[in-house]
Amino acid sequence: MRKILSQRLWECRKKGEFTQREVSIYCDITERSYQSYELGTHEPKISILVRIAEFYKVSIDYLVGLTDDPTPYPRKK
Repeated sequence: MRKILSQRLWECRKKGEFTQREVSIYCDITERSYQSYELGTHEPKISILVRIAEFYKVSIDYLVGLTDDPTPYPRKK
């Protein structure tokens, strides 16, 4: 999972033309932490993964490789 996650994080960031700093600020983590997720040396906690998915407007399932469809699920109100 770590390899798929790191690859998808990198792809989403490049597609959106974001910097690692921009993503880390939104997610309230250090830039170094986000870099380690993209490099695949660490995995984010679920709470961070939720923020990352919200930032990129994709589903967590997409980020971790359970689906190839990036469409996020509708949120319950």
